[in-house]
Amino acid sequence: MAEAVNPAPTTKPSPDPSRPRLDPDDSKALALLAAEACDDRKAADIVLIHVEEISSIADWFVIATGYSDVQVRAIARSVEDKIEEESGGRLPLRKEGQTEGRWVLLDYGEVIVHALTPEERSYYDLESFWGHGEKETYLGSAQTPTA
Repeated sequence: MAEAVNPAPTTKPSPDPSRPRLDPDDSKALALLAAEACDDRKAADIVLIHVEEISSIADWFVIATGYSDVQVRAIARSVEDKIEEESGGRLPLRKEGQTEGRWVLLDYGEVIVHALTPEERSYYDLESFWGHGEKETYLGSAQTPTA
């Protein structure tokens, strides 16, 4: 009698063929690191959305508001610097919108960071579009209760 062979669990391929796919815990840690970097530049309304189960493009979205194009660009630079410094030189696979500064997108493969002005965030309403993903509000330094 032949033994049944269980197929290997399927996992998504790495978004960047030059590096292995992050473990789910590591992708969440990367999303939290990005959120922390957004908070470092006083971003408002920082939200993490777990989209791994509903999309093949990423595991997490990090969405943050900057109140001017200068602040949006500063948020994006902060994310790039912090992730590069704390993850051994990891750089975004793609960057979009830095010239205009109204919506900057940083694609790290498993994590995609969106820094937007209030007008862009309201117009595109990414939270509603990806609303079926698990949503976590990041409580940054300005929102942390003091004892």
